[in-house]
Amino acid sequence: MLNLERLRILWAIGRHGSVSGAAEGLHVTTSAISQQMAKLEREVGQRLITRNGRGVRLTDAGRLLARHADRILSEIQLAEADLEAHRGEAVGEVLVGAFPTSLRGLGPEALRWVKDRHPGLRIDIREVEPDVSVNQVVRGELDLAIVLDWSNKPLSLPAGLAKAPLLTDAADLALPADHRLADRDSIDIAELGDEEWIAWPEGQFCRDWLMYTLRGKGIEPKVTHTAEEHPTQLVLVAEGFGVAVAPRLGQVSIPPGVVMIPCQEQWRRHIYLIWREEADQRPTVQATVAAFRAAAALAEEPG
Repeated sequence: MLNLERLRILWAIGRHGSVSGAAEGLHVTTSAISQQMAKLEREVGQRLITRNGRGVRLTDAGRLLARHADRILSEIQLAEADLEAHRGEAVGEVLVGAFPTSLRGLGPEALRWVKDRHPGLRIDIREVEPDVSVNQVVRGELDLAIVLDWSNKPLSLPAGLAKAPLLTDAADLALPADHRLADRDSIDIAELGDEEWIAWPEGQFCRDWLMYTLRGKGIEPKVTHTAEEHPTQLVLVAEGFGVAVAPRLGQVSIPPGVVMIPCQEQWRRHIYLIWREEADQRPTVQATVAAFRAAAALAEEPG
């Protein structure tokens, strides 16, 4: 009889394309992965993986078995969801990935909401960027994730994911208080063509959005400083080292020497929760969605 955990390992290797990636995703050692794969190959009497440069790839037999493993694991998740729904109580642990601003702006209130209403539910929030958390939800490493896209640059989501909108977050331009445009009510982005920019690190979705948006206006951005956190970016703006984009959810503490001015294009970030469709009826997932929606409603209240 095929071993379920070994099938899960084969499926993870196919997803990650490497033993080390599968080990990291399953939170086990690479030696444990190799040992279990050797046992699985003995069980089926066929080679399932082979070397491919620095990584590995599935053989024809490996791909065939991995497709079955994918269906089997999905059925198990459905069974777990049905049992949890039958019990009708939000009890257990839920893993949530959240990008930094959403964790700080929504996480504490969502945790308080759950503590008051579902004392048997534990939400474990982990700081993860959206381009990473989407794949972790697909692979089952996270139960839910808070992700975002921009009004002019949607985030592509794989099939099989459900989502719930949380809030729409406007973004402003952050300028030094002595900037030549600091007294404006709004700014046309084309007026900042010669500015130095303080931006998110390369590879992050918001950095890609900024590059895409500026280049769409014929501006080749000069990024002189990078920082993940908005408070760090704003400190650099206050010292006159450049301009930045500051979503309002990230404007928790604006340092002296910084002014926030809307862009005439009215940039908007759409923030929402995602989870696997087969988990849709789980009370723990439903309670977690409700908690973050309640937190988002409070965040949108004036003042």
